[in-house]
Amino acid sequence: MNILFLDWPCFGRTDFLNFFSERHDSVTLFSHADYELRKSDSFSAALYSVLENQQFDFCFSYNFFPLMATACYKCNIKYVSFVYDSPQVKLYSYTVTYPTNYIFLFDSSLVTQFQKEGVSTFYYMPLPVNASRIHSLLQKPYDSARLSADVSFVGSLYNENHNLYDSLQGISSYTKGYLDAIMQAQSHVYGYNFLEECLTPPITAELQNAAHYQKNPDGVESLSFIFSDYYLCRKLTSMERINILTDVASHFPLKIFTPNKNYVIPNASNMGAADYLAETPYIFHDSKINLNITLRSIKSGIPLRCMEIMSCGGFLLTNFQSDFLKHFVAGEDFVYFESNDDMLQKIDYYLAHEKERTSIAESGYQKVIKNHSYETIFQQIFNIIG
Repeated sequence: MNILFLDWPCFGRTDFLNFFSERHDSVTLFSHADYELRKSDSFSAALYSVLENQQFDFCFSYNFFPLMATACYKCNIKYVSFVYDSPQVKLYSYTVTYPTNYIFLFDSSLVTQFQKEGVSTFYYMPLPVNASRIHSLLQKPYDSARLSADVSFVGSLYNENHNLYDSLQGISSYTKGYLDAIMQAQSHVYGYNFLEECLTPPITAELQNAAHYQKNPDGVESLSFIFSDYYLCRKLTSMERINILTDVASHFPLKIFTPNKNYVIPNASNMGAADYLAETPYIFHDSKINLNITLRSIKSGIPLRCMEIMSCGGFLLTNFQSDFLKHFVAGEDFVYFESNDDMLQKIDYYLAHEKERTSIAESGYQKVIKNHSYETIFQQIFNIIG
């Protein structure tokens, strides 16, 4: 196949390019500084020049980009995008409706939401993993003292530069109390996100006055979506991660690998950020328990980190996400917790029962390499796009 690949510094760039190379596809890399913008004559002119002078079976990007969608539509070329980020405000661009789009999302509830609105260009697809690359990496020497752990957590605490909620100025004490209350209520519920539903028009108007958010000219995103998913979900996730990790560290040896290397969680070892390609596979493989605490804007999907943990042969303990049950068996391939107390009990149990823990990790690993490799996932994608 002849593929035009939108080249930008995304997590999966190397794995996607290696996969296409192993298939002996012809890949043309296209890069441009304006790839994230909603309007750019420079981007469009450069892309049209390529599309009009070469023949492609489809264009591909990791995440969805409206400029790419528009160019493919005008040139009548299929545009395949695989979305791994959440939230993604670009998905609320009217350009998603172009019939040349094939947008694959790892969150089935979001796919259902778009389909109910009559947008037929969305498809559910779990994220793929490159287990062979990870297997090769695990044969090499590494810093076991740094990267091994009884319990580990890899990820942002969302108290670095992501916390938009704390930047809000001038909201009333009533609104602040209301928002704190609905976040507290949501913290007790996994499997259903009701934050957006709780944002009444007066609350949303006050948040808009404080944030001065301007909707994108090609966008149909609601203000309630912006404030729930970009402001409240990130703040709630920060609160949850810090609370959960504090509880874990008070009972068990815990290493956290996070960009905010100066943040102190009592009794936990803050190892700073882990290199995505060079270190995280070893952490996932060599941690007795890998803890996942999902960003709250991911409604039902399996986060990429969870797939990667299992692809490294690691034991996964995660909060509940309903899409897991489409592909895996709880207690056989992974373990989920329903509350902090439940989580602590399961950490205690699985640290003490190595045979069960390693059996679950092995079962999850086997299912991932069988059903979630790039080859398997893309065969399903190729069947859909025809």
